[in-house]
Amino acid sequence: MIEVRAPGPYATVQDLGRHGYAHLGVPSSGAADEASLCLANRLVGNPEAAAGIELTYGGARLAFRAGAWVAVTGAPCPLTVRSPGPVADGRVGNGVPFWVAAGAELRFGAPSWGLRTYLAVRGGIAVEPVLGSRSTDSLSGLGPAPLRQGAVLPVGTAGGLAEISVDLAPPRSPRDAVLRIVPGPRDDWFVPEALAELCAEPYAVSQDSNRVGVRLRGRELSRAREGELPSEGMVTGAVQVPPSGQPIVFLADHPPTGGYPVIGVVRAADLPVAAQLRPGDKVRFSVRASR
Repeated sequence: MIEVRAPGPYATVQDLGRHGYAHLGVPSSGAADEASLCLANRLVGNPEAAAGIELTYGGARLAFRAGAWVAVTGAPCPLTVRSPGPVADGRVGNGVPFWVAAGAELRFGAPSWGLRTYLAVRGGIAVEPVLGSRSTDSLSGLGPAPLRQGAVLPVGTAGGLAEISVDLAPPRSPRDAVLRIVPGPRDDWFVPEALAELCAEPYAVSQDSNRVGVRLRGRELSRAREGELPSEGMVTGAVQVPPSGQPIVFLADHPPTGGYPVIGVVRAADLPVAAQLRPGDKVRFSVRASR
């Protein structure tokens, strides 16, 4: 069991999401930066889809009632293991598996870059699944509640898991980030130069961003048509443009449908970059032709 002594600004349990329910109005949710969660799970021998903890801007303190192998990936935080008794506190690293002894407390500082940090525990976080997923959905409220002080999380069994191995990946900084997009499906709703305007200069990430989407401030994108679309299906990475002309990049907790036109869709390979953008960061778009 893991006791949450402090969750930081915002922390949730996440796996790779509850897919296949969009026709029922259920978002997919899951880790905003899937690549980082998958890496953390591989480092401790878990299946990539095992549930872990997603921290927003660090700041958490987690107490371990039993010893466990863990790994921390994503936005890199200063990590300290505070051991019980006379043993001195120890600094540990990001991107490598390490042991946390029974009774010890793992403390997270603020990340040096990025926004979301992932903790995987060998055996996975074993909260009850909802519709086949243990993910917290901030939009619909499905899944476990966001972590609060005093919450206790069960850890699954480690029997039959793969051997622990180091699988280092180079850190990815979102500074000077570029998101590659495929135009459409509604780029014809904008003036011909809108895509060029989108890619002309960086946008700043708004403080109103969250797991639903990254809200951006910069050049306004002008429409060529009046009115609004009927509600239609949305995918993760859709760049939706409301009447303000300021684009929004949909993340893991985005709604299944929306009525504002989508000028382009961020490539799946770049979604982890979008997930790590913090308020005030700058991001550019580049266009990759769809045909």
